[in-house]
Amino acid sequence: MPELPEVETVRRGLQPAMEGSKIVKAEARRKDLRFPFQKDFIARLEGQTVTGLGRRAKYLMADLTSGDVLLMHLGMSGSFRVLENGANSTSKNTPGQNTPGQFHLPRSEDRAHDHVVFHMSSGASVVFNDPRRFGYMKIIARNALEEEPLLKGLGPEPLGNEFDARMLAQSCHNKKTSLKAALLDQRVVAGLGNIYVCEALYRAHLSPRRLAATLATKKAEPTDHAKRLVGSIHDVLNQAIKAGGSSISDHRQTSGELGYFQHSFQVYDREGEKCQTARCGGVVRRFVQNGRSTFWCPKCQK
Repeated sequence: MPELPEVETVRRGLQPAMEGSKIVKAEARRKDLRFPFQKDFIARLEGQTVTGLGRRAKYLMADLTSGDVLLMHLGMSGSFRVLENGANSTSKNTPGQNTPGQFHLPRSEDRAHDHVVFHMSSGASVVFNDPRRFGYMKIIARNALEEEPLLKGLGPEPLGNEFDARMLAQSCHNKKTSLKAALLDQRVVAGLGNIYVCEALYRAHLSPRRLAATLATKKAEPTDHAKRLVGSIHDVLNQAIKAGGSSISDHRQTSGELGYFQHSFQVYDREGEKCQTARCGGVVRRFVQNGRSTFWCPKCQK
């Protein structure tokens, strides 16, 4: 599933086509994706101008002039294409076609999975393709967002001003779960997933098996571990966004190009390779933790 850097890359790719443009026509070519579309889904979109395109955790959020917000989630295999000035989409090399946010396995090229299309007043068409249909869209009134079940309870944004070592320590104070499990908990910090948690823990030289509670003192003050980890999270996410995300499954940019942060992985998917930490001499290992593959160096991550 795309993580924060991939979703942010998609947001930036969609922004020029959608922000400040009116949805002249909207198409929902089936009744549902992961969840059924609302009965008034099309009616609440058509004629509305997208005043802003934001992101919350792994969600894309389009603000509309009506006061509604279109909430969009890519799911496992969802992707967007931007077709400029009516360019057809029969070939991935078609001029005028743009696919925001990519991974190193290609996104679906099967137009049978083009489930939602937004025709914008700018002349661009924004197409949502999702073979597995784990993605979803929902329209929510802006003044009801705080009570929206899909968003309620989400933790702070890891690149936001609120997220720092003190906040992380307080969230992990007395937690009996592993450090990796705590970081994957969207109530602790929103938007992190398996790839970037593995990378951040490696760069902070902290074991994924370490107790989350060790990030805080008895008085819930941040330890040096917490300070180091927050810095690593910031660095990894910023580098991944700059690289256009990681193309390891289904992610593509709206330009159709792949992200390339996977070439900068220091530990993820590098089982059996020599640890890159200077003078470590360890070997990257893999084990299954909470049903997911964890990659780490047992020698330098303590």
